Amino acid sequence: MICVCALLGGGTLIFLKLSAKHKKSKNKDKEELAQITANEFVNVKDIRGNFLYTRDNLALAYLKIYPISTELFSKNEKRLIAKQLTVSLSSAQYPFQLLAVSRPVDISPLLSELSATLTSSSDVKQKELLKQEIVEMGAFALSGEVVERQFYIKIWDRVSDGVERDLLQKLKLLGGYFSDSGIQTEILEQQDIVRLCNLVNNPAYVHLEDSGINAAIPILESVGVA
Repeated sequence: MICVCALLGGGTLIFLKLSAKHKKSKNKDKEELAQITANEFVNVKDIRGNFLYTRDNLALAYLKIYPISTELFSKNEKRLIAKQLTVSLSSAQYPFQLLAVSRPVDISPLLSELSATLTSSSDVKQKELLKQEIVEMGAFALSGEVVERQFYIKIWDRVSDGVERDLLQKLKLLGGYFSDSGIQTEILEQQDIVRLCNLVNNPAYVHLEDSGINAAIPILESVGVA
């Protein structure tokens, strides 16, 4: 009887250990699968110069479109701009995509100007109003509620000899279409593409911070104390 109990106890212990090991291995496989899926979802292989290269052998380039204020335009002027852009963009015989993303507004120049005015002012009432304004603007900046829309055009093609030159030429043509309608554009550089990727994939990313994308070796220099 004692032998039977010992065998049953030993078998139960072995079964529990094997079950725990199998469960741990299964959870590890799920974590690895989740990580692989996330990496494949991002699909970024490299970012160099004006281009983003994907894992599925595509080269992408981006054109930033600066916004214009149409509040002072008449209805006819708005129709003319829309018609001109429609005709121009319809001549582009290649795929492109319009991206619209939100980012925090940079109000640091305004805060600097208010602080300078506060320092130079001798009016007590004006100083009080300026202090209140600085506090309010600082609260807006920290809350992230003040955002602006930014617009980009993305084009792409298979990686091959001369694909970078062709993409840049296409972006210049697209930029010319907008320039003819009085809208400024800019071809994104490497750091701007990195910021755009962070802005799209991570909404909490602070767009105005320096990403520090350049590889560098930090060097500590000794400073003498007088």
